[in-house]
Amino acid sequence: MRRGINVVASLVLIVVTSPLMLLAAIAVKLSSPGPVLYRQKRVGLDRRQDQPGVPPHPRRKRDMGGRIFEILKFRTMTHRPEEQDRQVWAEVNDPRVTRVGRVLRNYRLDELPQLFNVLKGDMNLVGPRPEQPEIFQKLRGEIDGYQVRQRVLPGITGLAQVHLRYDQCLDDVREKVCLDLKYVEQSSPLEDLRIMARTVPVVIFGQGSQ
Repeated sequence: MRRGINVVASLVLIVVTSPLMLLAAIAVKLSSPGPVLYRQKRVGLDRRQDQPGVPPHPRRKRDMGGRIFEILKFRTMTHRPEEQDRQVWAEVNDPRVTRVGRVLRNYRLDELPQLFNVLKGDMNLVGPRPEQPEIFQKLRGEIDGYQVRQRVLPGITGLAQVHLRYDQCLDDVREKVCLDLKYVEQSSPLEDLRIMARTVPVVIFGQGSQ
């Protein structure tokens, strides 16, 4: 049922927002050199936790915490190929963000391409935001329960995103994780619809977190 809701909703949103995505793509292309889309590896669902009683598969040499996938965004920063694989937290006033990119980020329009991640099955519309692999490994060792977030598919928006803003410190991340774990515990299609409804004013007024 939830998968069906996500497929139908993402298809509708792709059709409805396609003119906006086209304008965003043109603006990104004309504003600075580089690709229109930004691709980055993120940690997704940990399916091993969804099969109680089933012996785990042989572990990889390194436990990444979940399935690694490539997230899509409109590029909002100046294109620097030498920094492509650097895994760092985004900053509120990051100097690398372009003028067009700042507008896209404020209204979360840079995340529209993730609707295709939802269609592919890497993400849901609602769920904890997926983290970069190296940052994930660091946070898993510093925050109790961080790994539990991977029991559900990551999302474009989530409980933490409609309540809190950008992370400024580790305590901010802990606050978001508490909301993520609350979502995992009470996850349901109805809860997803509530969070989607709360996302609308966040987008319109440029509030919430990324």
